[in-house]
Amino acid sequence: MKQQDFLLPAYNLIDEPELVFHPERENDKSAHPLKGLVNFGPYSRSLINNVVDPIRVASIFPHGQKQNILKILSELESHQTPKERKIYLIDFPGFSRVFGLRVVAANVPSHIELSQSLNDEMLNSERPHVVLAEKLNQAINALQKQRADFDVLLIYLPESWSNCFVVAGDEDFDLHDYLKAITATLGIPSQILRESKVLTYNCRASVMWRLGIALYTKAGGVPWKIASAPLDTAYIGLSYAVKKDIDQKTHFITCCSQVFDSDGAGLEFLTYDTDGYYVERDNPYLNHSEMRRLMTRSLALYQKRHNGRPPRKVVIHKSTEFKKSEIDGCFDAWKSSDGLELIQVQDEVSWLGILVNPPDYSKGEKKGKPNGYPCVRGSSLQLGGDEILLWTQGNAPSAVDGKNYFKEGKGIPMPLLLKRFAGHGTWDESCKSVLGLSKMNWNNDSLYDRLPVTMAFAKVLAQTIKHMPTPRPGPYEFRFFI
Repeated sequence: MKQQDFLLPAYNLIDEPELVFHPERENDKSAHPLKGLVNFGPYSRSLINNVVDPIRVASIFPHGQKQNILKILSELESHQTPKERKIYLIDFPGFSRVFGLRVVAANVPSHIELSQSLNDEMLNSERPHVVLAEKLNQAINALQKQRADFDVLLIYLPESWSNCFVVAGDEDFDLHDYLKAITATLGIPSQILRESKVLTYNCRASVMWRLGIALYTKAGGVPWKIASAPLDTAYIGLSYAVKKDIDQKTHFITCCSQVFDSDGAGLEFLTYDTDGYYVERDNPYLNHSEMRRLMTRSLALYQKRHNGRPPRKVVIHKSTEFKKSEIDGCFDAWKSSDGLELIQVQDEVSWLGILVNPPDYSKGEKKGKPNGYPCVRGSSLQLGGDEILLWTQGNAPSAVDGKNYFKEGKGIPMPLLLKRFAGHGTWDESCKSVLGLSKMNWNNDSLYDRLPVTMAFAKVLAQTIKHMPTPRPGPYEFRFFI
């Protein structure tokens, strides 16, 4: 076979999205989320319905370890200098300096010390994870009586219990998802504190940034929003959680939809059970009527937040392709919108890309050489009219004062493959929105995630829903799940 040369189209580069930290002052923005918080404070601090000062935390902890909870609360008010990711991570000046309010321990009845005999009970049980889960469940339900006295619940888990955190096999048990399912059902925002990730982790600045942002968000705050977002656009992330019934035979599906405002904030989850689906290659798909019903509920949720006004444009993300029945159901539900865009966000692709520096002809170089850093985050390469590669990982110098910064540290970043099943126009706006939504995870301190928050949170919700014994159909606030 004769070797052939193939020419790819020129790649495009999207600027690093900026974040805004004030509802009216447009200049209060930064591409760096932590610098934005330090320089301008959180977005919702200037809103009427701001988080009430102080944020009161309840706690559940092992016998004799109350001091660990107090230590963490004390550290939140101290200045911490980064020991890792020094190009990106900045000093943590203290929670009240960043967010303009305090975090304090709630009244005494809002703190539950687990029984001293719990360790022995777990040690003598063939299923220690069940023993631990039941004890924590009892403690959470007991705290429900004190719900008016606290804002966020801290659950401290020592590493000595790590064999109970995840149990593979037929049980498919995950303690984190189990606890989130319980607290979300009760309407309690919770923060799980693992000893290795919170108490003994070496970089205290990293711990305090992550914990501080998470607590502020779970108390109802908005740290930042996407700057210059298109107006009146709704972003929806769609995921399907397949569960088993009591007999472990019949499967049914829980549909999970999220509705975001155009700036990536103001999101709520919508979930309900259905039997109007079919399965192809282990992937579930909704029939026409069920997709129409789910999207109609998403529309109602959006209109409730916007005084009855429908969105001008609707963008729906999901990880699998859109079948014709799903496409038709979406169009039936969103007739009042001028534009409907259906995009498959595929995170496992066979493409890779490296940045090659042009040759220095003055030195006699004839070929370019690979750069020491990967391609720039925001690079895109269109494969056809309906497909494009987008690198949401990569070098991000514009966010760190022109220095090279690759969050993952090593390796060659894999792009996302975006495939459009409905919609029209150029890919610029679609790629900008995905890139911006990759910076909207308020549960960590990173510059970005690989997936847009529509897809990342859809997976989180679907995983948690699996552990709800009887999921309540209807909307949930996302802060109960992160």
